[in-house]
Amino acid sequence: MSADQSSFNHPSFGHMTAGRVIIFDTTLRDGEQSPGFSMNLAEKLRMAEALATLGVDVIEAGFPVASKGDFESVNEIARHTKGAVICALARSGGLKDIAAAGEALAPAERRRIHNFISTSPLHMKYKLRMEPETVLDLITTGNTAARNLTDDVEWSAEDGSRTDPDFLCRCVEAAIRAGATTINIPDTVGYATPEDMEKIFSMLRERVPGADQVIFSAHNHNDLGLGVANTLASLRGGARQVECTINGIGERAGNAALEEIVMALRTRHDQYPYTTNIQTTDLLKVSRMLATITSFDVQPNKAIVGRNAFAHESGIHQDGVLKNAATYEIMTPESVGWSRSSLVMGKHSGRAAFRDKLKALGYVDMDDTRLNEAFSRFKDLADRKKVVYDDDIVALVDDEARDHDHVRFAALSLTSTSGKPSEVDLTIQVDGRDVQTSATGNGPVDAAFNALRLGFPHEARLALFSVGAVTEGTDAQARTTVRLEEDGKLVDGQGADADTVVSAVRAYVHALNKLLVKRARTAPEALTA
Repeated sequence: MSADQSSFNHPSFGHMTAGRVIIFDTTLRDGEQSPGFSMNLAEKLRMAEALATLGVDVIEAGFPVASKGDFESVNEIARHTKGAVICALARSGGLKDIAAAGEALAPAERRRIHNFISTSPLHMKYKLRMEPETVLDLITTGNTAARNLTDDVEWSAEDGSRTDPDFLCRCVEAAIRAGATTINIPDTVGYATPEDMEKIFSMLRERVPGADQVIFSAHNHNDLGLGVANTLASLRGGARQVECTINGIGERAGNAALEEIVMALRTRHDQYPYTTNIQTTDLLKVSRMLATITSFDVQPNKAIVGRNAFAHESGIHQDGVLKNAATYEIMTPESVGWSRSSLVMGKHSGRAAFRDKLKALGYVDMDDTRLNEAFSRFKDLADRKKVVYDDDIVALVDDEARDHDHVRFAALSLTSTSGKPSEVDLTIQVDGRDVQTSATGNGPVDAAFNALRLGFPHEARLALFSVGAVTEGTDAQARTTVRLEEDGKLVDGQGADADTVVSAVRAYVHALNKLLVKRARTAPEALTA
């Protein structure tokens, strides 16, 4: 899109003004590739619905050819998620990939096939083992095949930021001629600087025939901490689609964070005069949902959605904020979904008050079964804890909301005496069937984990065990994180409970369920020249 172009017609979005930025979310595809992260089908459907409600324009739902489970998740998201364009990934040289993407996307109201191939000298020589001319041929073949299945086709130059400029121009021209309507230039390894990205997009728009007939897209990784900065610079260079993830999750150091990009555009509209369809007041809710599903807490000092994002401890800062919030807050907490209310609840609080509290905290879509289970745990917690804070409720509701398809925690009793092995009696449900086991160990947590291995035999190795407190005080709930490793696959599980041992078992059970999902995944066949 040229700098002076006032409008553009896109097959999925129709008439677009030059200031409109398409938000392409890849949380369910690139984001899920983060070490330790995985989602089952139900969790992916929940996230897809939340992203559509948030106002995301394009949801990249997965890589259908990768496994039966990936195909099914893309297909179900395409069938049930309304409002957004549903996108599936495929390799330009893989006609099976493209056919699988087209089949998986068939039920979608609006669909996009996103095909890619590496274009940098390093990737072509060592990853693909292909000559540049072969890569050019596959770009034409892949985009032609995709265009035969849908009018909305995206092509990506993997490792585009390290690609020779002349060859990159040839690749982009070939993709446009073969029917691509969106051209993505990723900084795949997070190597580029903002100056690099602005220059790349400006160069392509000036040099490539047909560049004024497509939308350029930026997909920046965060290895040098420049993902968001590179994305904003890409917009200056002429990109009008940004590819990002909730909470910035993704491979290695992650992707550019959706919430940071959107709020940068909103807060600094004087520098970036662009608009999006994102409902910013839902950002915190979606961030928390993803943290719950992935068992990966947002760091406290994370921009926009971290719990310290609007916290002020310095006396000078506090005084300034009390007099005028704008002295130290460049956006309002309410604009991204934070609430200044922290109403304390206790054992006399009823179901209606609990439901209202959940709505205030952003939990608006809980079904009656989960609500009742969460309320029961809340009442139990209120009986044991003097004061129940918002963070307590968030922890127990998030724990209850986690999907446990195959293995569920039921009950636990333990005997622990200093100087002697601890003994644990554990009941879990495996596919709805009660399994009771007993075990000893070097402490109650070790005994509980030994009992779990007896009740649900597996060879996964405990790679991480971490315990933290949800709130202050000796009666605070414990929030436990467990990481399991099996054949190179990593999964994280999380649990919360006033009893630290129960919290640990809940976390281990959650990790086991995620591991079962990951076991079913396989890598697609390698491309050959």
